[in-house]
Amino acid sequence: MASEDASLDLDSIFPEPERPPTPEPTFSVYTRPDPSAEPRDIRIRLVGSHPLWAHHFHLLWRWNASRSFASLLDTTRLCQDHTVLELGAGGALPSIIAVLSGASKAVVTDYPDAPLIDNIRHNITENVSSSLRDRICVKGYIWGQDVQPLLDLLSPANTGFDVIILSDLIFNHSQHDALLNTCERSISDHPSACVLVFYSHHRPHLAHRDMEFFEKARSRGWKTDEIVREIFPPMFPEDPGDESVRSTVHGWKLTKS
Repeated sequence: MASEDASLDLDSIFPEPERPPTPEPTFSVYTRPDPSAEPRDIRIRLVGSHPLWAHHFHLLWRWNASRSFASLLDTTRLCQDHTVLELGAGGALPSIIAVLSGASKAVVTDYPDAPLIDNIRHNITENVSSSLRDRICVKGYIWGQDVQPLLDLLSPANTGFDVIILSDLIFNHSQHDALLNTCERSISDHPSACVLVFYSHHRPHLAHRDMEFFEKARSRGWKTDEIVREIFPPMFPEDPGDESVRSTVHGWKLTKS
C-alpha cells in the first residue's frame, strides 16, 4: 500500500535494481561438407536470453555437438525417408539438416516457451525452402510427458519416430529418466529405429554423471554404441577442466535390444 508520504513508499525504500539488457542473439554458421549442397551455409540464430539457460552462452556451448551431429546426418543420409524427432532442439540445426538430407518428417521440440519456439521457427524459415517446409514442424514439449501430441503430427501409417535426436542434453542429470521415457514411448518399431545422442563433457568433473545416462539406458534394455568421437576447439577456452575433455564431441547410437 502506498504511503501518503511518497518518500516512505516501499518502492522508494527498496528500489528495484535496473534489469540488465537482454543479450543480442548469437548467430553461428554451419557449412555443409558437400559443395553442391543447397543451401550450403546454414545460419542459425540462438536466443539472446532465456531463464532455462542462464544466458545465451549456454546455447552457444552446445554448438560443437550440433555441428558434429549435422555433419553425420549430412554425409550418411541416415534420416533419408525416415521420421525424426528432436528433443531440446535449441537452434534446431540437426533437424534442419535431417530435412535437407531427405527426412520424410521432422518434429522439432523444445521447452514450450514462446521465445524458444519462435526462434526455432525463425531458423526453419531462414534455412528450409518453402517446398520442404511441410516436412518439418515445431512443437513445445516437456520431456517425460505424454508423447501422443507428438505422434499426432505423423501420418497414420507411422507408428513412431525412426530417428530421435538428443543433442547435448545429458548434462541435465535430473532429466535422464524423463528423456528415456520419451524415447521409449515415441520410437517406431522400424528395425533400424534409433536414438542418436551427441554431447561434450562441458564439466569434466561431472563426466561420470553424464555417463549415467547410458548406464540407465542399458538397464532399461537399450543397446548403446559410441559411433563418433570428434575434436573441436572448445567454445570457451577459459572454462575450468581438462580442455581436451571439453573439446571432444561424442556421438552414441541407442537401439532397442
